[in-house]
Amino acid sequence: MLHALHPLAQQAATLLTQRRQTIAVADGATGGLILAGLLTVPGATRFCRGGGVIYSLKGRNILLGLPREALTGMESVTEAYALLQARGIRDRFGANWGIAETGSAGPDQHPRGAPTGRSCIAVVGPDVARAITVETGSPDRIANMEAFARTALTFLVDTLKAAPAPTPV
Repeated sequence: MLHALHPLAQQAATLLTQRRQTIAVADGATGGLILAGLLTVPGATRFCRGGGVIYSLKGRNILLGLPREALTGMESVTEAYALLQARGIRDRFGANWGIAETGSAGPDQHPRGAPTGRSCIAVVGPDVARAITVETGSPDRIANMEAFARTALTFLVDTLKAAPAPTPV
C-alpha cells in the first residue's frame, strides 16, 4: 500500500518544499495512511509537521483542541466536518496546510449513519479551503481505507498545484 501512495506523497512533498510550506494531517477512516504516505518521502521533516488519527471524540478533543462551540451542528463524514478538522490540525501544529479525512470504511454502517464507503476529505491552506466527498459503494474496509488515502493525497497534490504561489518574504 505505501508503495502505491509514495509517488503521490513525493509530488506533494516536492510542491510543499518548493513553496517552503508545511502540512499537518488528521487521518480518520484512513487510519494513518495519509500521514504514513507522506512520511515515505525522505526528509519529510522539511515539510511535514505531523498529525494523528482521529478515531474517537476523545482523540478529536486531544488532537484538535477545538472549543465546544466550534462543533455545534457538526456531523462526522461531511465536508464541513472535514474542513473543520483540516483547519484545526493545521492550526494545532502551526503548519501552513492541513489535510483531514473523515469517513466510513465499513464493513458496517458508521455509528452516526454515514453509508459505508463514504469519505469526506478537506485541504486548507493560505487562502484555500477545498473539500470533496468520495463514494466507493464498497463494504471492503481495507480497500476503502486505501482508496480514501489515495484520493486524499491526489486531492492534496491537485490543490497545491492550483493554489496561488506564496508571497516571497
